Amino acid sequence: MSILDKLKTYTKVVADTGDFKQIIKYKPIDSTTNPSLILKAATDDNYKFLIENTVDECKMLKIADNKILNICTDRLAVNFGIEILKIIPGRISTEVDARLSFDTENTVIKAKELIKLYEEKGINKDRILIKIASTWEGIKACKILEKEKIHCNMTLLFSKVQAIACAEAGATLISPFVGRILDWHIKEKGLKEILQKDDPGVISVKKIFNYYKKFNYKTEIMGASFRNIGEIIELAGCDLLTISPDLLEELDNKDDALIKKLDPQKSKEMNIEKISLDEKKFRWLLNENQMATEKLSEGIRKFASDLIKLENFIANNFK
Repeated sequence: MSILDKLKTYTKVVADTGDFKQIIKYKPIDSTTNPSLILKAATDDNYKFLIENTVDECKMLKIADNKILNICTDRLAVNFGIEILKIIPGRISTEVDARLSFDTENTVIKAKELIKLYEEKGINKDRILIKIASTWEGIKACKILEKEKIHCNMTLLFSKVQAIACAEAGATLISPFVGRILDWHIKEKGLKEILQKDDPGVISVKKIFNYYKKFNYKTEIMGASFRNIGEIIELAGCDLLTISPDLLEELDNKDDALIKKLDPQKSKEMNIEKISLDEKKFRWLLNENQMATEKLSEGIRKFASDLIKLENFIANNFK
């Protein structure tokens, strides 16, 4: 058995890509997308048919010119999601416009619009995870949506305080970003590398895992944004791990031993203090975490930028 096969016995493996061929190859349970991944896939000639079909759909809609690109981008994300759902047995994560990250009301509206687009094409909402940035406003939106049985994947998560707030809001799933945490520490400390055992991204996810299991939160943890397979191996036993195709391939080509590193029963035996949060405490603790504050802000800007690039790409196809 490859490391990937062994990992699947401990953890649900998710494909972090918009490339259908890679999804078929590695047989993940679920799949995740974001504007960056869709932009990358959309520029591949293999997926030109999706662009053309989406543009044709949008041309038939009677929508004001200033709204058409935003709606067309949503439809493209959903059309990618539908194709991926034909391949996987589980769920697809589709992201809300990052420009709404500080707007609870419109995040809720956008999430419902995405769900409606899926349902219009025969996809049950239980197979959809709506990705929302883990800002206070995003977490409030998650709480509203989860009460209406719309499942949320809270993304751009870099700290325990974000994770706790998401769990208290009843999020279906969180996506703590391992590699981006590592990136920040390497840059901030002027290092070339950090030893695997000291990887701050891995340590962060382990702390969140132990906290969730200690206090019996139902929210699932899906480690994301990996820089190497060592990080993945260190999180064997996590509820889910979303992995890029290049790292899936590397895991599939190795047959070393794999030890389960995360165990809910051991977490329950740990001496961990429970933390109570309100908005003021959340904002203060997040502000005190320089890495999480900077990476959350940077992540929102990056996703927003790639979404604009995707809109421009679609606009060129309208001509």
